[in-house]
Amino acid sequence: MTKSKDYAAIDYFRLFGVILSIANHTAMLSSFSEIGDFVLTRVIARVVIPFFLMTSGFFLISRYNYNDEKLVSFVKKTAMIYGIAILIYIPINIYNGYFNMDNLFPNIIKDIIFDGTLYHLWYLPASIVGAVIAWYLVRRLNYPRALIIAFGLYCIGVFGDSYYGISEQIPFLSSLYNCIFQVTDYTRNGVFYAPIFFVLAGLMADRRIRVKLTLKCSALCFCVSFALMLGEALTLRHFGLQRHDSMYLFLLPCMFFLFSAVLCFRGKRQKNLRTLSLIIYIIHPMMIIVIRFISEKFHIQDLFVQNSIVHFLAVCVSSILFGVAAMALYNKLRPKKERYNNNTDRAYIEIDLNNLEHNAKILRRIMPPKCRIMAVVKAEAYGHSAFIVATHLEKIGVRSFAVATIDEGISLRKYGIEGEILILGYTDIHRAKELKKYNLMQTVISFDYAYALNKQNIPVKVHIKIDTGMHRLGIPFFDSQDVKKVFAMRNLKVCGIYTHLCCSNSLQPDDIAFTKEQIHRFYTLTDSLEKDNIPIPKLHIQSSYGLLNYPDLNCDYARIGIALYGVLSTPDDNTTLKLDLRPVLSLKARIVHIQTVSKGESVGYDRAFTAEQDSRIAILPIGYADGFPRNLSCGKGYALLGGKVAPIVGRICMDQLAVDVTDIECASVGSIATLIGKSDTDAIVAPMVADASGSITNELLSRMGKRLNVICTR
Repeated sequence: MTKSKDYAAIDYFRLFGVILSIANHTAMLSSFSEIGDFVLTRVIARVVIPFFLMTSGFFLISRYNYNDEKLVSFVKKTAMIYGIAILIYIPINIYNGYFNMDNLFPNIIKDIIFDGTLYHLWYLPASIVGAVIAWYLVRRLNYPRALIIAFGLYCIGVFGDSYYGISEQIPFLSSLYNCIFQVTDYTRNGVFYAPIFFVLAGLMADRRIRVKLTLKCSALCFCVSFALMLGEALTLRHFGLQRHDSMYLFLLPCMFFLFSAVLCFRGKRQKNLRTLSLIIYIIHPMMIIVIRFISEKFHIQDLFVQNSIVHFLAVCVSSILFGVAAMALYNKLRPKKERYNNNTDRAYIEIDLNNLEHNAKILRRIMPPKCRIMAVVKAEAYGHSAFIVATHLEKIGVRSFAVATIDEGISLRKYGIEGEILILGYTDIHRAKELKKYNLMQTVISFDYAYALNKQNIPVKVHIKIDTGMHRLGIPFFDSQDVKKVFAMRNLKVCGIYTHLCCSNSLQPDDIAFTKEQIHRFYTLTDSLEKDNIPIPKLHIQSSYGLLNYPDLNCDYARIGIALYGVLSTPDDNTTLKLDLRPVLSLKARIVHIQTVSKGESVGYDRAFTAEQDSRIAILPIGYADGFPRNLSCGKGYALLGGKVAPIVGRICMDQLAVDVTDIECASVGSIATLIGKSDTDAIVAPMVADASGSITNELLSRMGKRLNVICTR
C-alpha cells in the first residue's frame, strides 16, 4: 500500500545499520572505554534490528490485504536467504564443535526456528515468524488489538531479557521463563520481539502517521526517547538486571520516531544498497574470523585485534569489499527476471489513482463544510475494482462507502476497509448476524422490512430510506408514523435517513420542480421527527447529479458514484456546476494478429463487413464478455492507435473484435489499442462509447468483465 520508490533514506539507513551491527559484534570501543562500548553496542546498536524489521513491515503489513501472496513471497525469499546463510556457516559450526553438542537434533530445530545457527542469523527466522504473527494479527483483529497483543508479547520478552533480574525473583515468573528457555535461548525472537515492530510499521504505512510528523518533530521526539532509553539501559546495568540487553521499553517510541524521521527523506530507492547491506550483514562474522586468522598468522593481533577500533575498521572494509564483489557477480550471473507489467495482458483496465484523488478533492470543495463523501463502490466500483478504489479512497480520508449488496459490504471489510459501509439495496433478514458481525449499515426499504428485521433480535445499524416520489424503495414520505415506529424498534439503531432524487440529472423546468418537491417532502418529514423530539441522525439526499445541480443542500453525506470516477452518465448531460473531473478508467487491448483482406472479402460473423478495398484488419482480444458492447459492431465504435481512428469492422464477438488499420502505418502485432481513454492527443471518453451503444456510462463501466486485469497508474 506504499510506494517503495519514495523512501530513499530507508536504504541509506539500512547500510548505516549494518555498520552499527559490525561495531556491535567487534565491540568497537571495548579497548578504550567499557561504558562507551556499552552505550554504543548495547544501546545505540539496538535500533538496528528493529529498523530492519520495521522496513519489512512498512512494505508488507497492511490491513488492505485480500490474499496471502505478499506474505508467502516474503517468507519464501527470507527463508531462501536464511538457508544460504546457514550453509555458508556450516564449516564454522563444524570447527566450533556445534554438531558435537548433546541433544543435537532438538537444538538444531530450536536454533533454526528461534536462535539462528550463528549468533547474528537469529534476525532472519525472527523476521519470518514475526511477519506471520503480525500479518494475521492485523488481518483478524486490525491495528488497535493487534498492537495490544504484540505489545503484550514484547513485554513478556522484556522480562525475559533486560528485566530478567526482576522476573527471576518471582517464583511464578521464574518458572515461566525457565519453560520458555527450554524452547529458545532468548526472548528476542520472532514470537516476543519482532511482531510489535512489524505491526507498528504497518500502522505507519496504512494510517500515514508520518504525514503529521515533520522531520524536526520526529528528530526531537527521537532524541528524547533515546535519552530515556539510555537512562533505562544504564539503570538496568547498574542494578545488574539484564539477562540479555536487547529489549528496552523505551526502544518502542525510539523506533517509532526514528522511522518517522527517516521517512521524511524522499527519493528513489537504492536497490543495490539493499542488496549490499544484506550481504554485509550475513558475511561480516566470517570477515571477523578471517581478520583474526590473518592477524594471528602474521602476528599482528596487537594492531588488528587488540585495538578494537582498527579491528572494527578492518572488518568493515573487508565486509564492504566482499559485499560489492559478491553483488557485482550476482547481478552478472542471475537470470533476468521479467517484471510484471501489462505487456503480457491481452486486454486490461488502467486506473489512474491521481485522477481519482483529484476528483475526490474537487468534489469536497463544493460540499457544505460538514458534508462528507459517501463513495459509492457498488458493482466493483463501477467496474474500476472495488478493492483498488475503496482502499485508496480510505487512505486519502474518505470514511464512508455505499454498496448495493451485503456481499459487497463483506468484501470491503475483508479488504481491510474500516469506514462506514451502507448497503443501499435489499438484504435477507436472516443475514442479520452478518450485518452485525461485519458492522454494516442496512437500508430499511419498507416498514414491513424494518419490522421483520427487528424481529430477528439482533442489533443492527440501519439507514431509513424515504420514498419522496421515485416509487422504488423506501417508506413513503407521508407515513411519518411508520418512520417514528422504526426509531422505536429495540434492535434497530437508526444511523441515517435518506432519499433518492430520481431526476436530479435534468435541468428541464418540470424536472427541477419535481426534484425540489422531493427535497421539500424529505425535509418536511425530518422537521416532523424533530418536533416530536426524535433525534435526527445523518441525512443524505444527493447522488452525483444531486450534488452537481443542487450543491447547497445541507446534508451530512453526498453519495458520489459516477462523478467520483470522472465522467457523467451521458455526453449531453448539462449540470449547474462545471467541475474539472478527470476520467479514472481507461480500457486497452493489444493487437494479436493482423491480416490483409482483399477487396470484396468479408470479415466476422454473418459476413457483416465486406472490404471495399484491400484492407489491413487487426484483431483485438476483447469482446462483449469483457463488457465491451456488441452493438458497437459494424463501425458504430472505434479504437485509437497512435492517436488515429481505427473503426470496428464486423460483429463484435464474445472474446474478440476487429478494427480496420489500413491507414495506420504504426499498427503492428503488439501495438496497444485504446477503446476508452487517451491516445496521444485524442481521446475516447466513456460517455461517448456508452451513448454510441445506446446506453449510459454507468451501465457500460459496471459491466466491465472480471476477466480483465486492473492496472494502477500514478
